[in-house]
Amino acid sequence: VDMRYAGAGADSLTDITFTAKKGQTIGIIGGTGSGKSSLVQLILRFYDAAKGNVYLNGEPIQNWSQEALREKVAIVPQKAQLFTGTIRSNLLMGKADATEDEMWIALEIAQAAEVVRGKAGGLDEPVEQGGANFSGGQKQRVAIVRALCMHPEVLLFDEVTAALDPEMVREVLDVMLDLAKQGKTMLIVTHEMQFAKAVADKVIFIDQGK
Repeated sequence: VDMRYAGAGADSLTDITFTAKKGQTIGIIGGTGSGKSSLVQLILRFYDAAKGNVYLNGEPIQNWSQEALREKVAIVPQKAQLFTGTIRSNLLMGKADATEDEMWIALEIAQAAEVVRGKAGGLDEPVEQGGANFSGGQKQRVAIVRALCMHPEVLLFDEVTAALDPEMVREVLDVMLDLAKQGKTMLIVTHEMQFAKAVADKVIFIDQGK
């Protein structure tokens, strides 16, 4: 694919070609302004390619409705957003009809079950605005659980460790390694080569959109 933002003088991405196979973990690395975010936006179809196509399960992404695409591809963003309410209400934002069993399965997978069991209210523990009563690592793991509740075919992690200290980065890395062992298909966008190499089967380096 090539990609160009409206009004931009040059392509943000040029001749980007790769395949993520089922169960594979792909690291996508590059510095600030390299084009990593543009690639994420193409995969989620916030923008369409100016040239070429993005395919999901062999089908051009334009043939998928936004609703169907969101069920197939779940994103864990750089800044984990928790909303005022409870842990349960935050998880239900991922899948409105998720059962408690589904939540606990996702919590176990994301190594977040002990975090919830350690809260007096369990799943009904209050969440303050912005998740102020949770650590950065806890917020990131709850965000991962929210994505897992959707049962996506592809998990897209967008710079999820950028604002975490080294200990929290290790926690999130452990979760990703566990997800990889379970055969989850993952795309991990990061600027840290060491982090990408620790978890990915294949690493793609983007520099100035190429």
